[in-house]
Amino acid sequence: MKKVKIRIYIDTAMDKGFEINLNETQSHYLCHVMKASLGANVLCFNNKDGEFLSSVSKISKKSVSLSLLEKTRDFERVSDTQLIFAPVKKEQTDYIIQKSTELGIRSLLPVITKYTMNERIKTNRFKLQAIEASEQSRRVDIPEIFEPIDFAQLIASWDKKRTLFYFDETGLGKTILQTFSQAKKDNLSCISFLIGPEGGFSQNELNILRNSPFAIGVSLGKRILRAETAVAAALSCWQAIAGDWNDIVK
Repeated sequence: MKKVKIRIYIDTAMDKGFEINLNETQSHYLCHVMKASLGANVLCFNNKDGEFLSSVSKISKKSVSLSLLEKTRDFERVSDTQLIFAPVKKEQTDYIIQKSTELGIRSLLPVITKYTMNERIKTNRFKLQAIEASEQSRRVDIPEIFEPIDFAQLIASWDKKRTLFYFDETGLGKTILQTFSQAKKDNLSCISFLIGPEGGFSQNELNILRNSPFAIGVSLGKRILRAETAVAAALSCWQAIAGDWNDIVK
C-alpha cells in the first residue's frame, strides 16, 4: 500500500464493493492536481470504517467515482492524548494543528489565556487542517477539534482522572525526560498537554496550575521556544519516551 500515492478522506460510509461519487473539490484534486486517470489507485478513509484501496472508475467534467476494492486497514484511534493550546497567528496555528495531528494527538482544544493574542478562532479551518494532515500522515482517524474555552473554565471543569502536563517557561518544571519516563512507568492513559501563548502564562495562571493536583509542570529547557516549536518538541519527546514511536511498524 505504500506505493499508492493518493490518499483522501471521504465523508461517507465505506465497504468493499461500494461506488463512491466524489464532490467537485475532491474530483478537481484527483484529476487536476494529482493527475489521476481511469484505473488509478486511491486510498480512502472516513474516520469510522478504516482504510480502503479503491480505483478510479469514472471521470466526467466535474465528478469522479471510485470503486472500493478491499479494506487495507481496520479503524483504530490513537491513544487518548489531547493538546490544549493558546492560538497564535494564523500560519503558526496552522502549523500546530498539522504537526500535532502528524504526531498522534487525538483531540485539540483551543484555550483563551490572559496573554492570548489571537482570539479570532475558526475551528472549521482547524478541522480542514487536521483532515489534510491525517491524509498525509496515513492516520485512519482524525483528531477531534473542540470549541475554544476560557482558561478559568478549563481548570474549573477539569476531569480529575486526567493528567495535565503544562509547559512552564520559567524553568520551575521537572525535565521532560523525568516527567515522561515516570508517566510511562505509571502507565498513564489519559493525557493532556497545555502550551501557553507567545507571551507565556500569567503569574496567576501559573499559580493556579501549580496548585492543581492533576497538573504537572514540565520544562522544555533553558531556551524559550516559540509556541509552535514547543508543541512539536513536546509531542515528539512524548512519542519517543512514552508514546507510540516504540510500536513496531507493520
